[in-house]
Amino acid sequence: MAETSLRRARTIIRKTLDHGKAAGMKPLSVIVLDSGGNPIAFERSDRASPGRYQIAHGKAYGAVMLGMPGSAQMKRAEDQAYFIACANGAFGGALVPVPGGVLVRDGKGRLLGAVGVTGDTSDNDAAAAKAGIEAAGLEAEV
Repeated sequence: MAETSLRRARTIIRKTLDHGKAAGMKPLSVIVLDSGGNPIAFERSDRASPGRYQIAHGKAYGAVMLGMPGSAQMKRAEDQAYFIACANGAFGGALVPVPGGVLVRDGKGRLLGAVGVTGDTSDNDAAAAKAGIEAAGLEAEV
């Protein structure tokens, strides 16, 4: 999020983890990427498996690089598997095209970056990301 500070990224992460805990979700891992796909901040909850960084990153990276949230990527993969397979190849296998990759926009609809959440079901991951983004005063495209 080029226009967003590290402080705001940390707020998104904290509020995402708070939402997950309050909802009784499994331990979550959360990453915030800027509009160029670069990591700003990442946290992995206690007891979350160590491979969660790559999954969270893949969810957020796919969202920001393709300009579509994970839910739309999954639908596209179901409808046109070859497109997602080719896109994943173009990005070095870094995409994880499932819910939990959420685009972050400002109040004017400008893309600021993406949040990737993993640890529970993909739909719960997306809901936690949405809660964190909105708690930071931004708009989530799930």
